Amino acid sequence: MWSDVGLRGHSRSGGPAAGWESRTELRNTSFVQLLLSSGLRRQEGGALLTFELPGQRLRFGRYLHGRIAGALTRAKRTRTYYASVDSVGQVESYIASERAWAVRRAQETGRYERLPVMRLVTGVTRGLKPKVEWVDARGVAGSRELSLLGWRERQWLFVEGPDGPEPAWLWLTEQGLPMDPDRWNGVFRGANLRCEEVLLTAQERAIGREFRLAEVLARTPYATPHSARHSYALYMLILLNELCESRYGLTRKERRDFALLFGDPWWLVKTLLGHADVETTKRHYLAPVSHLQLESILAAADTAGEGAAVEDLDGVFARLAKESGGIQDIDALIGAGS
Repeated sequence: MWSDVGLRGHSRSGGPAAGWESRTELRNTSFVQLLLSSGLRRQEGGALLTFELPGQRLRFGRYLHGRIAGALTRAKRTRTYYASVDSVGQVESYIASERAWAVRRAQETGRYERLPVMRLVTGVTRGLKPKVEWVDARGVAGSRELSLLGWRERQWLFVEGPDGPEPAWLWLTEQGLPMDPDRWNGVFRGANLRCEEVLLTAQERAIGREFRLAEVLARTPYATPHSARHSYALYMLILLNELCESRYGLTRKERRDFALLFGDPWWLVKTLLGHADVETTKRHYLAPVSHLQLESILAAADTAGEGAAVEDLDGVFARLAKESGGIQDIDALIGAGS
């Protein structure tokens, strides 16, 4: 709902609103979907280069994996990240349409030629520590380890496109220039305001968000770039529990052995998020379910024996929303409002 109303301009009835026009709709929705499926932070996802998109598909899976540069992470350590095939496909659609249009307009107006710094990438080495090699506008060659490139240096990198140099930076403004990571805050703020405009009355909007009644807050979705990371963490915890509890058909003893070898779901989510300490994951990201035991997260109320049937994921989230104050079930809220 937040994406449809806030980013795609849909009306309360669910269809496109009259007069809605956004030349960056695909860029914005692609960014949100990538963060939702990967758990990347705003700066991590917002400073990706086009050749850093995950391209290696996991065997028998619907996920691709890539590497996020250490210079972009909070811990300053390079790590592997995973993104769904669908989200990467949406980003590729953005590259081939909105992004290509913005690049072409910038090239036609000579905008790139007027930039104070431009480094044309001539190659990217392979191996554990890949390097980016370039030539600047004066013909001076240079190189730097990819994992050490900060977000500002990345904005200077260009690649040779079909119609001339174009930014290696993935997310571009309408003018075809690299979009600073912190500008995504404005995109999310605009989507939040649009949701309020469409879904609340004028009297309800006149009241500050911090003073609105719970039933009013529940009618309008609200998100920040970090909300995608929180949602990813919760989803992966439930999914990994489902795999350990039911898909593998492990006994209690086998589950203990599995946890010793590979780590329990809490540890696995911690690794996916790039946290150094699992307590950070529990305290700041998964507090709504931190009181639940591994065995009980997915177990239905009346299941007891090994191999007993468990709820589907929709049922799990609906039940957790009732039990925990930090999770909301939008279906239940809409049903109560109607």
